[in-house]
Amino acid sequence: MYDREGRAVHPRPPRSTPPDYHRYRAGRRLRLPGGGSGGGGGGRFGDLHPSDAPRPRIRRRRITVRRVLKWVALFVVGWLALSLVLFLVSSHFDRISPPDDVASALDSSGPLLTSANNILVLGIDQRLKGSKEGGAFAQPPRSDTMLLIRTGGGHAAKLSIPRDTVVDIPGHGLQKINAAYAFGGPALTIDVVKQYLGIPINHLVIVNFADFPALVNAMGGITYKGGCIDSNISGGARNGGQTLVLPAGTHHINGEQALIIARTRDNACDPAEDDLGREASQQALFEDMLSTLESPSILLHLPWVSWDAPPTIISDMSGETLMQLFAALAIGGSTPTRLMEPSGNYYLPDGEEGLLISTATKDRAVARFMSG
Repeated sequence: MYDREGRAVHPRPPRSTPPDYHRYRAGRRLRLPGGGSGGGGGGRFGDLHPSDAPRPRIRRRRITVRRVLKWVALFVVGWLALSLVLFLVSSHFDRISPPDDVASALDSSGPLLTSANNILVLGIDQRLKGSKEGGAFAQPPRSDTMLLIRTGGGHAAKLSIPRDTVVDIPGHGLQKINAAYAFGGPALTIDVVKQYLGIPINHLVIVNFADFPALVNAMGGITYKGGCIDSNISGGARNGGQTLVLPAGTHHINGEQALIIARTRDNACDPAEDDLGREASQQALFEDMLSTLESPSILLHLPWVSWDAPPTIISDMSGETLMQLFAALAIGGSTPTRLMEPSGNYYLPDGEEGLLISTATKDRAVARFMSG
Protein backbone atom coordinates (compact mmCIF):
# COMPACT_ATOMS: atom_id res chain seq x y z
CA MET A 1 0.00 0.00 0.00
CA TYR A 2 1.13 3.52 -0.86
CA ASP A 3 0.09 6.85 0.57
CA ARG A 4 -0.79 9.91 -1.50
CA GLU A 5 2.81 10.90 -1.92
CA GLY A 6 3.80 7.45 -3.20
CA ARG A 7 5.48 6.23 0.03
CA ALA A 8 5.04 2.63 1.01
CA VAL A 9 2.80 2.18 4.06
CA HIS A 10 2.82 -1.06 5.98
CA PRO A 11 -0.49 -1.83 7.59
CA ARG A 12 -0.55 -2.63 11.37
CA PRO A 13 -1.49 -6.13 12.22
CA PRO A 14 -4.85 -6.36 13.90
CA ARG A 15 -4.84 -6.70 17.73
CA SER A 16 -6.33 -9.73 19.19
CA THR A 17 -6.69 -8.28 22.74
CA PRO A 18 -7.30 -4.76 24.12
CA PRO A 19 -4.23 -2.94 25.56
CA ASP A 20 -3.52 -2.96 29.31
CA TYR A 21 -4.08 0.33 31.14
CA HIS A 22 -2.65 1.06 34.64
CA ARG A 23 -4.40 3.52 36.96
CA TYR A 24 -2.07 5.69 39.06
CA ARG A 25 -3.39 7.60 42.12
CA ALA A 26 -2.07 11.08 42.64
CA GLY A 27 -0.31 11.72 46.00
CA ARG A 28 -1.16 14.48 48.48
CA ARG A 29 -0.19 17.87 47.17
CA LEU A 30 2.47 19.73 49.07
CA ARG A 31 0.99 22.99 50.25
CA LEU A 32 3.16 26.00 49.80
CA PRO A 33 3.13 29.29 51.67
CA GLY A 34 0.61 31.71 50.26
CA GLY A 35 -2.07 29.11 49.63
CA GLY A 36 -0.42 27.44 46.62
CA SER A 37 0.42 23.83 46.15
CA GLY A 38 2.94 21.76 44.38
CA GLY A 39 0.40 21.13 41.63
CA GLY A 40 0.91 24.56 40.15
CA GLY A 41 -0.37 28.08 40.67
CA GLY A 42 -0.14 30.15 43.82
CA GLY A 43 3.18 29.87 45.65
CA ARG A 44 6.63 28.86 44.65
CA PHE A 45 8.54 25.80 45.85
CA GLY A 46 11.25 28.09 47.24
CA ASP A 47 8.72 29.55 49.70
CA LEU A 48 8.43 26.26 51.61
CA HIS A 49 9.30 26.69 55.36
CA PRO A 50 10.74 23.79 57.40
CA SER A 51 8.12 24.28 60.11
CA ASP A 52 5.39 23.44 57.62
CA ALA A 53 6.80 19.99 57.06
CA PRO A 54 5.20 17.08 58.99
CA ARG A 55 6.64 16.82 62.54
CA PRO A 56 7.60 13.53 64.15
CA ARG A 57 5.39 12.51 67.07
CA ILE A 58 7.10 12.96 70.48
CA ARG A 59 6.16 10.29 72.99
CA ARG A 60 5.76 11.81 76.44
CA ARG A 61 6.33 9.70 79.54
CA ARG A 62 3.27 9.44 81.70
CA ILE A 63 3.36 10.55 85.33
CA THR A 64 2.82 7.49 87.46
CA VAL A 65 2.73 6.88 91.19
CA ARG A 66 5.91 4.86 90.93
CA ARG A 67 7.78 7.74 89.26
CA VAL A 68 6.52 10.23 91.84
CA LEU A 69 7.66 7.98 94.70
CA LYS A 70 11.05 7.60 93.03
CA TRP A 71 11.60 11.37 92.86
CA VAL A 72 10.37 11.83 96.42
CA ALA A 73 12.79 9.14 97.63
CA LEU A 74 15.68 10.84 95.79
CA PHE A 75 14.75 14.18 97.36
CA VAL A 76 14.61 12.68 100.86
CA VAL A 77 18.00 10.99 100.42
CA GLY A 78 19.53 14.25 99.19
CA TRP A 79 17.94 16.20 102.06
CA LEU A 80 19.33 13.74 104.61
CA ALA A 81 22.77 13.81 102.99
CA LEU A 82 22.78 17.63 103.16
CA SER A 83 21.79 17.51 106.84
CA LEU A 84 24.53 14.99 107.58
CA VAL A 85 27.19 17.13 105.91
CA LEU A 86 26.02 20.26 107.75
CA PHE A 87 26.07 18.42 111.08
CA LEU A 88 29.58 17.06 110.56
CA VAL A 89 30.92 20.44 109.42
CA SER A 90 29.27 22.25 112.34
CA SER A 91 30.53 19.61 114.78
CA HIS A 92 34.08 19.97 113.46
CA PHE A 93 34.23 23.76 113.76
CA ASP A 94 31.68 24.74 116.44
CA ARG A 95 31.42 21.81 118.87
CA ILE A 96 32.95 22.65 122.25
CA SER A 97 35.11 20.01 123.92
CA PRO A 98 35.01 19.53 127.71
CA PRO A 99 38.06 20.10 129.95
CA ASP A 100 40.94 17.65 129.50
CA ASP A 101 40.36 15.92 132.86
CA VAL A 102 36.97 14.63 131.67
CA ALA A 103 38.59 11.93 129.50
CA SER A 104 40.20 10.25 132.50
CA ALA A 105 36.92 10.31 134.45
CA LEU A 106 34.94 8.54 131.71
CA ASP A 107 34.84 4.75 131.25
CA SER A 108 35.65 3.13 127.92
CA SER A 109 32.87 1.53 125.90
CA GLY A 110 32.02 -0.11 122.61
CA PRO A 111 30.32 1.49 119.59
CA LEU A 112 27.05 3.21 120.43
CA LEU A 113 25.06 1.36 117.79
CA THR A 114 26.01 -2.12 118.99
CA SER A 115 26.75 -1.88 122.72
CA ALA A 116 25.10 -0.29 125.75
CA ASN A 117 26.48 3.10 126.80
CA ASN A 118 25.65 5.32 129.76
CA ILE A 119 25.55 9.01 128.87
CA LEU A 120 25.46 11.67 131.58
CA VAL A 121 23.52 14.76 130.46
CA LEU A 122 24.00 17.91 132.54
CA GLY A 123 21.86 21.00 132.14
CA ILE A 124 23.57 24.17 133.34
CA ASP A 125 22.47 27.78 133.34
CA GLN A 126 25.63 29.77 132.81
CA ARG A 127 24.65 33.32 131.90
CA LEU A 128 26.69 36.17 130.57
CA LYS A 129 28.41 38.55 132.95
CA GLY A 130 26.35 41.71 133.41
CA SER A 131 23.08 40.01 132.42
CA LYS A 132 19.95 41.41 134.05
CA GLU A 133 19.12 37.85 135.02
CA GLY A 134 22.19 37.59 137.20
CA GLY A 135 25.05 35.13 137.10
CA ALA A 136 28.50 35.48 135.59
CA PHE A 137 31.05 33.26 133.96
CA ALA A 138 33.46 34.05 136.80
CA GLN A 139 31.20 32.12 139.16
CA PRO A 140 30.96 28.41 138.21
CA PRO A 141 27.31 27.37 137.85
CA ARG A 142 25.69 24.37 139.45
CA SER A 143 24.13 21.65 137.33
CA ASP A 144 20.40 22.34 137.29
CA THR A 145 19.50 19.08 135.56
CA MET A 146 21.19 15.69 135.87
CA LEU A 147 19.93 13.01 133.49
CA LEU A 148 21.34 9.57 132.70
CA ILE A 149 20.59 7.95 129.33
CA ARG A 150 21.30 4.29 128.59
CA THR A 151 21.24 3.56 124.88
CA GLY A 152 22.85 1.39 122.21
CA GLY A 153 22.63 -2.31 121.50
CA GLY A 154 18.84 -2.24 121.88
CA HIS A 155 18.86 -0.59 125.32
CA ALA A 156 16.67 2.42 126.15
CA ALA A 157 16.33 3.94 129.63
CA LYS A 158 16.44 7.37 131.29
CA LEU A 159 17.02 8.17 134.95
CA SER A 160 16.86 11.61 136.56
CA ILE A 161 18.75 12.47 139.75
CA PRO A 162 17.22 15.33 141.79
CA ARG A 163 19.62 18.26 141.84
CA ASP A 164 19.28 18.66 145.64
CA THR A 165 20.14 15.03 146.46
CA VAL A 166 22.58 14.99 149.38
CA VAL A 167 25.74 12.99 148.60
CA ASP A 168 29.34 12.83 149.77
CA ILE A 169 31.55 14.97 147.52
CA PRO A 170 35.26 14.14 147.92
CA GLY A 171 37.03 16.97 149.70
CA HIS A 172 33.78 18.78 150.53
CA GLY A 173 31.77 16.34 152.66
CA LEU A 174 27.98 16.12 152.45
CA GLN A 175 26.64 18.50 149.81
CA LYS A 176 23.90 18.72 147.24
CA ILE A 177 24.94 16.71 144.21
CA ASN A 178 24.60 19.71 141.88
CA ALA A 179 27.38 21.47 143.81
CA ALA A 180 29.94 19.03 142.37
CA TYR A 181 29.94 20.98 139.12
CA ALA A 182 30.72 24.22 140.94
CA PHE A 183 33.50 22.58 143.01
CA GLY A 184 35.27 20.63 140.26
CA GLY A 185 33.47 20.99 136.97
CA PRO A 186 32.19 18.07 134.86
CA ALA A 187 35.03 15.70 135.82
CA LEU A 188 34.18 15.82 139.53
CA THR A 189 30.48 15.51 138.71
CA ILE A 190 31.18 12.31 136.76
CA ASP A 191 33.19 10.86 139.65
CA VAL A 192 30.45 11.70 142.18
CA VAL A 193 27.68 10.15 140.07
CA LYS A 194 29.74 6.99 139.48
CA GLN A 195 30.49 6.68 143.18
CA TYR A 196 26.89 7.37 144.25
CA LEU A 197 25.15 5.02 141.80
CA GLY A 198 27.91 2.44 141.29
CA ILE A 199 27.66 2.43 137.50
CA PRO A 200 30.09 3.37 134.68
CA ILE A 201 29.72 6.64 132.78
CA ASN A 202 30.86 6.38 129.16
CA HIS A 203 30.05 9.75 127.65
CA LEU A 204 29.19 13.30 128.71
CA VAL A 205 26.82 15.87 127.21
CA ILE A 206 26.46 19.35 128.73
CA VAL A 207 23.60 21.57 127.58
CA ASN A 208 23.66 25.25 128.48
CA PHE A 209 20.13 26.60 128.85
CA ALA A 210 21.39 29.93 127.50
CA ASP A 211 21.75 28.22 124.10
CA PHE A 212 18.22 26.78 124.14
CA PRO A 213 16.54 29.45 121.97
CA ALA A 214 18.64 28.91 118.83
CA LEU A 215 18.20 25.14 118.88
CA VAL A 216 14.47 25.15 119.66
CA ASN A 217 13.82 27.78 117.00
CA ALA A 218 15.81 25.75 114.46
CA MET A 219 13.44 22.85 115.23
CA GLY A 220 10.48 25.07 114.40
CA GLY A 221 9.52 25.24 118.08
CA ILE A 222 8.37 22.40 120.31
CA THR A 223 5.06 21.23 121.70
CA TYR A 224 5.21 21.67 125.46
CA LYS A 225 2.86 19.78 127.79
CA GLY A 226 2.71 20.92 131.38
CA GLY A 227 0.93 22.74 134.13
CA CYS A 228 0.13 26.41 134.45
CA ILE A 229 3.11 28.80 134.32
CA ASP A 230 3.08 32.42 135.48
CA SER A 231 6.71 33.47 135.61
CA ASN A 232 8.45 36.82 135.96
CA ILE A 233 12.22 36.41 135.85
CA SER A 234 14.33 39.29 137.13
CA GLY A 235 11.32 41.52 137.66
CA GLY A 236 9.54 40.55 134.47
CA ALA A 237 9.49 42.17 131.06
CA ARG A 238 8.55 45.59 132.52
CA ASN A 239 11.84 45.72 134.42
CA GLY A 240 14.09 44.35 131.70
CA GLY A 241 13.59 40.69 132.63
CA GLN A 242 11.34 38.04 131.08
CA THR A 243 7.67 37.19 131.50
CA LEU A 244 5.73 34.10 130.47
CA VAL A 245 2.09 33.23 131.18
CA LEU A 246 0.81 29.85 129.97
CA PRO A 247 -2.35 28.06 131.11
CA ALA A 248 -2.13 24.34 131.84
CA GLY A 249 -2.24 22.15 128.77
CA THR A 250 -0.43 21.77 125.46
CA HIS A 251 1.25 24.72 123.76
CA HIS A 252 3.57 25.23 120.81
CA ILE A 253 6.40 27.37 122.18
CA ASN A 254 9.50 28.99 120.72
CA GLY A 255 13.06 29.00 122.03
CA GLU A 256 12.70 32.12 124.19
CA GLN A 257 9.62 30.68 125.93
CA ALA A 258 11.41 27.36 126.49
CA LEU A 259 14.29 29.21 128.16
CA ILE A 260 11.90 30.96 130.56
CA ILE A 261 10.33 27.64 131.53
CA ALA A 262 13.77 26.13 132.18
CA ARG A 263 14.73 29.07 134.41
CA THR A 264 11.49 29.52 136.32
CA ARG A 265 12.00 29.21 140.08
CA ASP A 266 8.97 31.15 141.35
CA ASN A 267 5.77 30.13 139.64
CA ALA A 268 2.79 32.33 140.58
CA CYS A 269 0.44 29.55 139.48
CA ASP A 270 1.84 27.34 142.26
CA PRO A 271 3.71 29.33 144.94
CA ALA A 272 4.46 26.10 146.82
CA GLU A 273 6.32 24.58 143.86
CA ASP A 274 9.84 23.52 144.83
CA ASP A 275 12.95 22.57 142.88
CA LEU A 276 11.46 19.17 142.08
CA GLY A 277 8.70 20.95 140.18
CA ARG A 278 11.30 22.98 138.31
CA GLU A 279 13.20 19.82 137.43
CA ALA A 280 9.97 18.25 136.22
CA SER A 281 9.45 21.22 133.88
CA GLN A 282 13.01 20.96 132.59
CA GLN A 283 12.63 17.22 132.03
CA ALA A 284 9.38 17.89 130.18
CA LEU A 285 11.31 20.24 127.90
CA PHE A 286 13.92 17.56 127.19
CA GLU A 287 11.19 15.00 126.52
CA ASP A 288 9.34 17.38 124.20
CA MET A 289 12.54 18.16 122.31
CA LEU A 290 13.29 14.46 121.86
CA SER A 291 9.70 13.84 120.70
CA THR A 292 10.04 16.63 118.17
CA LEU A 293 13.34 15.22 116.90
CA GLU A 294 11.71 11.79 116.49
CA SER A 295 8.62 13.12 114.66
CA PRO A 296 8.36 13.06 110.82
CA SER A 297 7.90 16.85 110.77
CA ILE A 298 11.53 17.35 111.85
CA LEU A 299 12.56 16.37 108.30
CA LEU A 300 11.54 19.84 107.09
CA HIS A 301 13.84 21.53 109.64
CA LEU A 302 16.63 18.94 109.68
CA PRO A 303 19.36 20.98 107.91
CA TRP A 304 18.86 23.89 110.32
CA VAL A 305 18.81 21.59 113.36
CA SER A 306 21.95 19.83 112.11
CA TRP A 307 23.76 23.15 111.81
CA ASP A 308 22.59 24.68 115.13
CA ALA A 309 22.77 21.61 117.40
CA PRO A 310 26.57 21.13 117.80
CA PRO A 311 27.31 24.65 119.13
CA THR A 312 24.70 24.22 121.89
CA ILE A 313 26.39 21.25 123.56
CA ILE A 314 29.70 20.40 125.19
CA SER A 315 30.62 16.76 124.72
CA ASP A 316 33.52 14.33 124.56
CA MET A 317 31.86 12.75 121.51
CA SER A 318 32.94 13.70 117.99
CA GLY A 319 30.47 14.50 115.25
CA GLU A 320 30.49 10.90 114.02
CA THR A 321 29.88 9.54 117.54
CA LEU A 322 27.07 12.03 118.12
CA MET A 323 25.45 10.77 114.91
CA GLN A 324 25.66 7.24 116.34
CA LEU A 325 24.04 8.52 119.55
CA PHE A 326 21.09 10.03 117.69
CA ALA A 327 20.71 6.87 115.61
CA ALA A 328 20.78 4.68 118.74
CA LEU A 329 18.15 6.88 120.41
CA ALA A 330 15.95 6.66 117.32
CA ILE A 331 16.29 2.86 117.18
CA GLY A 332 15.63 2.46 120.92
CA GLY A 333 12.56 4.68 120.76
CA SER A 334 11.22 7.17 123.27
CA THR A 335 11.03 5.95 126.88
CA PRO A 336 9.75 7.81 129.95
CA THR A 337 12.24 9.39 132.32
CA ARG A 338 12.19 7.85 135.80
CA LEU A 339 12.91 10.13 138.74
CA MET A 340 14.46 8.81 141.94
CA GLU A 341 11.88 9.70 144.60
CA PRO A 342 13.24 11.38 147.76
CA SER A 343 12.41 9.76 151.09
CA GLY A 344 12.98 12.82 153.26
CA ASN A 345 14.82 16.09 153.83
CA TYR A 346 18.28 16.76 155.19
CA TYR A 347 19.63 20.05 156.53
CA LEU A 348 23.23 20.79 155.66
CA PRO A 349 25.60 22.57 158.09
CA ASP A 350 25.13 25.86 156.20
CA GLY A 351 21.37 25.63 156.72
CA GLU A 352 20.49 24.58 153.17
CA GLU A 353 17.79 21.96 152.82
CA GLY A 354 18.63 18.92 150.72
CA LEU A 355 16.90 15.67 149.79
CA LEU A 356 17.62 12.15 151.01
CA ILE A 357 17.07 9.10 148.83
CA SER A 358 16.92 5.77 150.59
CA THR A 359 19.37 3.05 149.61
CA ALA A 360 16.52 0.72 148.63
CA THR A 361 14.98 3.35 146.34
CA LYS A 362 18.33 4.09 144.75
CA ASP A 363 19.17 0.42 144.18
CA ARG A 364 15.80 -0.29 142.55
CA ALA A 365 16.18 2.73 140.26
CA VAL A 366 19.70 1.74 139.24
CA ALA A 367 18.73 -1.89 138.58
CA ARG A 368 15.80 -0.80 136.40
CA PHE A 369 18.01 1.65 134.55
CA MET A 370 20.78 -0.85 133.80
CA SER A 371 18.32 -3.47 132.56
CA GLY A 372 16.51 -1.02 130.31
